[in-house]
Amino acid sequence: MSAEIMQFTLATLQDMNFDVEDAGPDTLLGPSGVDLDSLAVAELALRIEDTYGLKFGEEDMESLAIMTLGEFADEVARRAPAARAETAAP
Repeated sequence: MSAEIMQFTLATLQDMNFDVEDAGPDTLLGPSGVDLDSLAVAELALRIEDTYGLKFGEEDMESLAIMTLGEFADEVARRAPAARAETAAP
């Protein structure tokens, strides 16, 4: 699932007008990488939430900004099954 999330994230970042041509799993989301600012991190998080049915808290935004693309995809993959289980519970 992480590979699918990575592809979605790269496509989303490209849609958000970020240059991801040379980006890979070791590319940072923040400075010295894709260079997302706090607003862009929040927008990416919202798009991920809508697609994968999970929720990031305000307290998550700072830690997301210092992750690599690979770490971010792994974190989404880790949270997504839990999010699906919570919404499926009666």
